[in-house]
Amino acid sequence: MDFIEIIDLMGTIAFAISGALAAFAKKLDPFGIIIIAFVTAAGGGTLRDILIGVRPVSWMLNMDLVYTILICVLITFIFRRWLLTLRKTLFLFDTIGIGLYTVVGIEMGLTAGLHPVICITLGCITACFGGVIRDILVNEIPVIFRKNIYATACIAGGLVYFLLAKLNLLENWAFIISGLTVITIRFFAVIFEWQLPSFYETGKEDPTVF
Repeated sequence: MDFIEIIDLMGTIAFAISGALAAFAKKLDPFGIIIIAFVTAAGGGTLRDILIGVRPVSWMLNMDLVYTILICVLITFIFRRWLLTLRKTLFLFDTIGIGLYTVVGIEMGLTAGLHPVICITLGCITACFGGVIRDILVNEIPVIFRKNIYATACIAGGLVYFLLAKLNLLENWAFIISGLTVITIRFFAVIFEWQLPSFYETGKEDPTVF
C-alpha cells in the first residue's frame, strides 16, 4: 500500500464515521445508516472518477474500501452513545475527511496529467461532494452552500501543494502539509467564526451546525 492509498483509507474512515454519525443523529434504520456512511465516504470520489473517465469507479475495484466502511458503521454503532454526546464529533471527522480527500483528488488529477487548476477542483470535489450528498439525504442544507469556510479551505490546501511542488519539496511531504493546511484552516474558521461574505441579512449562525 503506497502513501496515497494510506491517505485514501484514512479519509474513507473519517468520512464513513461522519456519515454514520449523521445517520444515527437522524435515527435512520440500519440500511439507511449504511447508505449514508457509504455515500459520504465514496460519493466525492465517485463523481471525481466519472469526470476523469475512470471506469469502473475506484471503489468498485477495491473491496477493502467497502469492508472498511461497513466496519466503521459497526464501530460507530457500538460507540454511538458516546460519540453523539460529543458536540464536535461530526465536525471533527468531517474536517479530517476533507483534508485527506483533498490530497487524494489532487493526486488523481496529477496522475491524469491535468492542469493544476483542474487538480485543485478535483480535490474540492473529492473532499466536499460526499458531504453534500450526506447532508441532502438527511435533509440538511449542505455545509458547502453556506457561509462556512469549507471548500475555500480545500482550495487553499491545493494552492499550498502546488507552491511546495514549485519549491521541489518531496511529494509526500507536500501532500501532508497540504492536507494539514485544509484541516487547520477549517478548525480556525470554526474557532474564530470566519465566514464568507453573505448577501443576506440574517442573524448570527453557528458555523459548527451540520
